[in-house]
Amino acid sequence: MDSIKHLLDIVKFALAGLIVFFVAWVFVKAYLDQRFNFRMIELKKESLKLTLPLRLQAYERTTLFLERISPPNMLIRLHVPGMSAREMQQVIIADIRAEYQHNISQQLYVSATTWNVVKKIKDDTVTIVNSATGALPDHATAADLSKSILVHLAGLESENPYEVALNIVKKDVQALF
Repeated sequence: MDSIKHLLDIVKFALAGLIVFFVAWVFVKAYLDQRFNFRMIELKKESLKLTLPLRLQAYERTTLFLERISPPNMLIRLHVPGMSAREMQQVIIADIRAEYQHNISQQLYVSATTWNVVKKIKDDTVTIVNSATGALPDHATAADLSKSILVHLAGLESENPYEVALNIVKKDVQALF
C-alpha cells in the first residue's frame, strides 16, 4: 500500500513537473519567437538602408535608358547631317546595345517584370529600326530613316510602349515606399 501511495506521489510530482515544464516552454518559445521576429525586422531595416539607395539608382538608370532609346530622343541625339540610312541604322543599333550593356547590372535591383519590359523595349526598338531601314531604298538618308521610324511609332494602335514601360518603372518605385 505504501508503495502504491509512494508511486502515486511520484506520478503527481512528475505530472506537476511536466505541466510546469510545458507552461514554461510555451512562454519561453513565445518570447524567443518574438525576439527572432524583432531581430529579423531589424535586419530588414538595416538591409533596406543599404539597398534602397541602390534600388532607386537602378530605377533612375532604367528610366534614363528608356528615355535614351525612345526614338524621338534617340534620333535627335544621334542624327548627323549627310549620313545615309544604313549608316544611321548602324549608329542607332550600336548605341542601343552600348546603352543596354552599360545598364545590364541594374537587373539585380529592379523587379523581374520591369527588367523584362526593358529587354522587350530594347529588342522592339532594334526591330523597328531594322524594319524601317529595310523598307527604305538604298539611297535613303538618315532623315528618311528617322521619318520612317517616327511614322511607324505614330502608327501604333496601342499606347506608346516607351510611356507604358516608364509607367511600369514608376509603379515599381512607388511600391518601394
